[in-house]
Amino acid sequence: MSVAATLADTCLVTALPMSFPNYTGGTGPVTATTTISVRCTNGARYAVGLSAGTNAGTSFSQRLLANGTNSLQYNLYVSNAYSSVWGDGSSGTSVISGISSGFGNAVSLTVYGELPDNVANQGAVPGVYTDTILVVMTY
Repeated sequence: MSVAATLADTCLVTALPMSFPNYTGGTGPVTATTTISVRCTNGARYAVGLSAGTNAGTSFSQRLLANGTNSLQYNLYVSNAYSSVWGDGSSGTSVISGISSGFGNAVSLTVYGELPDNVANQGAVPGVYTDTILVVMTY
């Protein structure tokens, strides 16, 4: 009797929402964090990237939160130094990569967000501003 099984590389990724605290212009930047959880087959090599967002004009160099035609500038970073933009690896952006030790050992990745206290944001109108980021998992 012959018995066989094939175990394919598989990864699952989940991301929690990020919510900045209330922003008041002229009082300094505001920051927020969230977590992305990665679970993969043991030994699978993975990389996690983030899209530029869904709002018009959004790029990795300056993501935008939108409220109708109004916007707030923000960005997402790989560390709390707020110096390396988390993107897709293009245009000087970073991705996070690793090797999984199995589905039972989820890896928790922290996303650092910063909404700068700049002239553009100080001129924004009151309201709720949103964006949607796609988490891109390659393995």
